[in-house]
Amino acid sequence: MWPLIKLLPIKTNFHFVKFARYAAILSAIAVIASLARALVPFEPPCGGLNCGIDFKGGTVLELSTAPKAVDLATARGALERMDLGDVQVQAFGSADQAMVRFQTPAGASPAETVDRVKATLTQALGKVTFVRTDVVGPKVSGELFNAGLLALLLSIGLMLVYIWFRFELQFGVGAVVALFHDVFLTFGIIAFAGLEFSLTTVAAILTVIGYSMNDTVVVFDRLRENLRKYKRMPLREVIDLSINETLSRTVITGVTALLALAGLAVFGGPTLFGMSIVLMFGIIIGTYSSIYVAAPVILLWGVKRFDEPAEPLKTAVPRP
Repeated sequence: MWPLIKLLPIKTNFHFVKFARYAAILSAIAVIASLARALVPFEPPCGGLNCGIDFKGGTVLELSTAPKAVDLATARGALERMDLGDVQVQAFGSADQAMVRFQTPAGASPAETVDRVKATLTQALGKVTFVRTDVVGPKVSGELFNAGLLALLLSIGLMLVYIWFRFELQFGVGAVVALFHDVFLTFGIIAFAGLEFSLTTVAAILTVIGYSMNDTVVVFDRLRENLRKYKRMPLREVIDLSINETLSRTVITGVTALLALAGLAVFGGPTLFGMSIVLMFGIIIGTYSSIYVAAPVILLWGVKRFDEPAEPLKTAVPRP
């Protein structure tokens, strides 16, 4: 019975294509709901997403009140009286550390606002050591947001070109449809869960794109091999066979990554929590899309078959 991986069946025979129509309906509903939640209200810069300081502009302070613990309620109350807009005060790391996020009021100098906040926190909490101060202006935040979206679109476009050259156009289209599906649903989980949308989140989404593409390429590669091997087998059966043959590899890889990310989410603190959740969701949805989004596109489009000449058999050379 040990190792436990021996409990996994060596060969499976699931009929994935049989449920492709129901999965397509479920995916369409999920994508529409995710886009609606992420875009509404149509207000810059992030719509329905919980924009972080990176995209909204503002200041992040990390402070320490060692050796005593930070009184978060006192700090939050003192800052709310300063009319700083969206103020966030949360524990960070140990009990004597905290992270403060706030926006600079319109027309005010960021440097002067930071000095006022530091003075207010020192007066409210006593002895305070400020570990880090990051100031992001509105112009810079807008440029970062546009650059983040451009990076997402460019990565998906390059994936299409890569799959097109490696396989066929329909494979590339299937992979790109799956990638857009994953990105839209990832934006949806960020919006529904109220996770902060920052540059770290963009990095997590790009990682999800890479993982999803890797899993899709594995399925497509086996599908191409089986199309050459079973030239008379119906396409839906070849797709089922290919997915079943790569299923154990997909499950083992995904579970391993999920275990590592679960530890990061629990012990990584609030800074890495949102990124860990996005990556965990992305791995699950990326595996799903490889089976029920990318592969069904191949089934609908069709592939070229029976166009490769058979390899002639080598004549046996008699031994002397």
